[in-house]
Amino acid sequence: MKNLKTTVKAAVAALAIIGGVGLAPAHADEQYFPLQSYRVGPYAAGGTGFFGGFIDYLNLINTRDGGVNGVKLTWDECETQYEVERGVECYERQKSHPNAAAWNPLSVGIAYAMIDRITGDKVPLITVNHGRTDSTDGRVFPYVFPLLLNPYSETSGIVNYLASREGGLDKLKGKKIVVLYHGSPYGKETIPIYDLLAEKYGFTVQQIEVPHPGNEQQSQWLTIRRAKPDYVVLRGWGVMNPVALKTAAKVGFPASKIVGNVWSNSEEDVIPGGEAAVGYTAITTQASGQQYPVLQEIVKTLYDQGKGNLEDKKRIGSVYHNLGIVNGILNVEAIRTAQEKFGKRTLTGDEVRWGFEHLKLDEAKVAALGAKDLFHSINVSWDNHEGDGYVTFQQWDGKKWNVVSDWIAPDWKLLRPIIEKSSEAYAKEKGIKLRTAADAEGTVTTN
Repeated sequence: MKNLKTTVKAAVAALAIIGGVGLAPAHADEQYFPLQSYRVGPYAAGGTGFFGGFIDYLNLINTRDGGVNGVKLTWDECETQYEVERGVECYERQKSHPNAAAWNPLSVGIAYAMIDRITGDKVPLITVNHGRTDSTDGRVFPYVFPLLLNPYSETSGIVNYLASREGGLDKLKGKKIVVLYHGSPYGKETIPIYDLLAEKYGFTVQQIEVPHPGNEQQSQWLTIRRAKPDYVVLRGWGVMNPVALKTAAKVGFPASKIVGNVWSNSEEDVIPGGEAAVGYTAITTQASGQQYPVLQEIVKTLYDQGKGNLEDKKRIGSVYHNLGIVNGILNVEAIRTAQEKFGKRTLTGDEVRWGFEHLKLDEAKVAALGAKDLFHSINVSWDNHEGDGYVTFQQWDGKKWNVVSDWIAPDWKLLRPIIEKSSEAYAKEKGIKLRTAADAEGTVTTN
């Protein structure tokens, strides 16, 4: 334990250097990103990939473009080890830095703990592909943005994909699905929506918890073997995912019948699984690979000059790295959108919130940003903080991911009333008045 503590302390100290900026006084022409990252611990693969991609994109904008309309992007990192208490400590430490644009913790637990705090501070909280589902409703959660995909639309997308494999939603009737979920707030988020969709489409669902971090799953997979489901949905995170694939193989359950969620879809999830992972399919909001123009620009501008953030260049273009890059695009374009209204200058957090609420990147704009086919599109509004919710599915062939579906949309007609019912209950509990479109247009002048 002493060696581990020493390693963690060294890593935390090193991150001040990695961030490249530190907590020096901000200049008027700088926009700051507080990064509650995690580069050590059981979820380090996700953290190093995502924050590496995010930082690479911010560096690209600074190096290639001189910032966003002359405003330099700055940041520093605070190590959380994916622990809520550390995440809150980082928040308290970093929030005093002026000119904050947005928080991007990549942690459901940390995000939940921050909602009241960031609402008071009026600085956006970005929970790309995760977070509290009802925060999609901007009427109640003005500063929280589960961009690209929330847990309920992810669930709907997975069920729609399984239906496409069976020949239609009506063919799901009588099927048996097991959901193997991470024993955390994130893992438990979708329990009610799977129950709802099972009732709607006539399949049976059995939901089985795997305690954090997921190193031992023998009993769960023996239960699955006895249940003989048609599919297993893997709602995992970190080490839980390769352990699941290897344990499934041991009990004779085929990888081709396992479909992973958006946090069970990376190279770090399948490569350790070896042959047990071949044929495994997972949902994704962004593709992997280095062939996209924005990736090629990052390689040429940063990595070829020894300035890239990833230590292992083989991870360039991996799922987590590309998600970090896409997250960087969304943050930067929200700033650019807000600058069009408020001026080409450093923005307040509330002005950046306005930028996110008007963030519209159609397929043509995505292509112009060098990200054609990297992700589909996003169309955020003041009351819909997710966007379009488009997903696709990829299958692991032992060496790389291959896309095996078209872009699939969730069932918004079904989901939106559920989301609003939950958000309105939260608003009533907290005494929150529902925002209107007119309310959303107004901004405050300080962070």
